[in-house]
Amino acid sequence: MYRLIYKSKSNTAITWDMVRDIMHSSKAHNDEAQVSGILLASNTHYLQVLEGPYETVNEIFMRIACDRRHCDIQLISFSIIDARVFEAWGMLGIGVFDLNKHLEAELKQKYGEKNGELYFPLEEWKALAMIHDINLMSERPEWKK
Repeated sequence: MYRLIYKSKSNTAITWDMVRDIMHSSKAHNDEAQVSGILLASNTHYLQVLEGPYETVNEIFMRIACDRRHCDIQLISFSIIDARVFEAWGMLGIGVFDLNKHLEAELKQKYGEKNGELYFPLEEWKALAMIHDINLMSERPEWKK
């Protein structure tokens, strides 16, 4: 089993409709291919984690790398894993531009920001920590919308 994490810059402003379309188109294929993961999207960047068999994850990433909707693709990690972190999700999409302002401010303080946007880290452990934090923080009653 393998985990691949990458970050990229969108060629246009990202909207929730765009994230939803990506999730819808990848859901059926990912379930069949036994791939799971998560896609974070800010107004300008994507951070995605893919987990599954080597060949499948590699093939999906090569297709993503050729997608003209984004550029400046940075491979953060591609490694062997003992167990999936995102096994329950065929592919979960989170638009961080749609977060509660308090949650967004807390994440910016912890992970940084660039041009007013939450900065997606380039280290594997930080990227996974950010995803974990978003999941935990968004469940706090005081941060719910």
